[in-house]
Amino acid sequence: MSEQNFQKATFAGGCFWCMVKPFDTQPGIQAVISGYTGGHTVNPTYEEVCSDTTGHTEAVQITFDSEIMSYKDLVEIYWRQTDPTDASGQFADKGSSYRPVIFYHNEEQRQIAESSKLALQNSGRFKKTIVTSVEPAETFYPAEIYHQEFYKKNPTHYSRYSKGSGRVRFIEKKWKDN
Repeated sequence: MSEQNFQKATFAGGCFWCMVKPFDTQPGIQAVISGYTGGHTVNPTYEEVCSDTTGHTEAVQITFDSEIMSYKDLVEIYWRQTDPTDASGQFADKGSSYRPVIFYHNEEQRQIAESSKLALQNSGRFKKTIVTSVEPAETFYPAEIYHQEFYKKNPTHYSRYSKGSGRVRFIEKKWKDN
């Protein structure tokens, strides 16, 4: 991968544990970091973010080679990991720290995200309104080390959580034909 092609993409879709694997396994991905963004506290901890007092959202920040994986393709992968009609959180996780957000890093990303959101709304796949927010990227704070690559370090817990939260069932139901 050529460093000149590296870009950042930042997505919030509920628990960040479940947002790493779908991106981490794609070609052109250099890194997927779990963390916190969009709040008013410097260097928040997991406990602080979970208290819903910092304004942060759990998110993943992806470093990708745009010659191999386009931002548009990353946004499409993102949609398939979330319930874009639930602004109060994702699946079993509720609260502002679990809200769905596409954080854009430049104008081109904003336009791609907005266009993709409109296309998803117009597709008829969801009966409810697509409420995922599209917002400018802010300072991203990596989460504690034990949260990084959770699906690899704790595969049994990860599997149980992603199924138990309702995420797996939702994705299978809504995206079964793709």
